[in-house]
Amino acid sequence: MIHFMLLVSRQGKVRLSKFYSQYTGKERTKIMKQLAPLILSRPARLCNFIEYQDLRVAYKRYASLYFVVGIDANDNELHALDMIHHYVEVLDRYFGNVCELDLIFNFHRAYFVLDEVLVAGGLQETSKKHIRRAIEAQDELAAQTSPGGEAES
Repeated sequence: MIHFMLLVSRQGKVRLSKFYSQYTGKERTKIMKQLAPLILSRPARLCNFIEYQDLRVAYKRYASLYFVVGIDANDNELHALDMIHHYVEVLDRYFGNVCELDLIFNFHRAYFVLDEVLVAGGLQETSKKHIRRAIEAQDELAAQTSPGGEAES
């Protein structure tokens, strides 16, 4: 089971965080503050898995972002890397070669895409076409409503 997913920039700023297990605000902050420098300081030639508390952390760097997933110690790390890659592919199809600025200025869409891919710490949808259709439907719905929340006539 996935306990959390973080997107961390090379400067150590958390760009997206989603927790699927019960953590207090202090615990969440502690996890983010401890994991970011731990992952950023690792040489690229080392493996993409580390032990953290009672979890195993899998991470992958794409461009200037590190995608970090905290999983159970007995879960398959390669499956976690595959889920990260799947999420990155969906983001790439949606944003067209996703970059850090896309996630900063469209963070709500990045969270929506993540919610379409993962639910309650598990992979929900593997089909990129189904995910893209759901995202497009959400975008159409958002375009139909005005900023005041009223439907346009």
